[in-house]
Amino acid sequence: MEELKLKYTGKIREVEIGSGDKKIKIGGETPLNFHSFEGEIPNPPLISFEIWDSIPEEWPETCLLPYKDVIDDPLNWAKKCMNEYGAKCLTVFLSSTDPNGMNKSADEVRPIVEKIVEEIEVPLIFWGTGNVEKDAGVLKMVCEVASGKNVAVGPVVDRNYKQIGANAIAYKQVIVASTPIDINLAKQLNILLLELGIPENRIIMDPTVGALGYGIEYTYSVMERNRIAGLLQGDDKLAFPIFCYLSKEVWKIKEVSIPEGIDGKLGREKERGIMFEGITAALLLLAGADIVVIRHPETAKLINQLIDEMK
Repeated sequence: MEELKLKYTGKIREVEIGSGDKKIKIGGETPLNFHSFEGEIPNPPLISFEIWDSIPEEWPETCLLPYKDVIDDPLNWAKKCMNEYGAKCLTVFLSSTDPNGMNKSADEVRPIVEKIVEEIEVPLIFWGTGNVEKDAGVLKMVCEVASGKNVAVGPVVDRNYKQIGANAIAYKQVIVASTPIDINLAKQLNILLLELGIPENRIIMDPTVGALGYGIEYTYSVMERNRIAGLLQGDDKLAFPIFCYLSKEVWKIKEVSIPEGIDGKLGREKERGIMFEGITAALLLLAGADIVVIRHPETAKLINQLIDEMK
């Protein structure tokens, strides 16, 4: 009996992040994620560890404990993720620039960005706070500081893509294009970036995802449609790698921080949070994610095992 296989007509563009021996490639696949029996997957999906440039006071204790000795030093935090937990990629959330928080300027965070860029060897993704005006200035600074390092910067949205995109072009950095979870908006922003002059191999899509129990079904559906459009329907404007910053969504939901003594049916608080993050990551990988951002090192271990078994 002949094995039933889909015939794919498209290919996800390959994007490189980082420089030197530690650089990574994402994308390049011709079938759906993990469908290696139907096509080529030259670059299996991977994990990016999350670090902050300020102490994350709203994190649950479960997430603070693995980093308690470095939580106030983003450079050493990054080194711990790399050396102790085997991180192959880091997402640096510039939380201190949030206008609703510390509201640091681009010049104020520049020194720590310089240190991380200089001393950390693994590929870096620098992430703003989602404030359109503030991110424009901060991420422009990151592009300049990281010249020659081929970092990724985001979130880049339709209201600041020109300012950030111009610097990304000038300093040859990668853009993470963020849109609300909508296939048409994602395509539109990709077109705008291409028209601006961003090379095809320097665009990553961020569909902005939900956590398990908080919109994961809709997230999965839209991501799957993105992949089907790019691989089966010939829409090359959606044939870009996908980045999912899921950790910040998972660890803010109430279910991961409810004390275990309140309702024994929920299980232990630590394991519960790790499972929420792990299941969310697994679902997004199945939906088409090329990079998932993970906060807890035990979650990272579980997801790396899953990727190794599935690839």
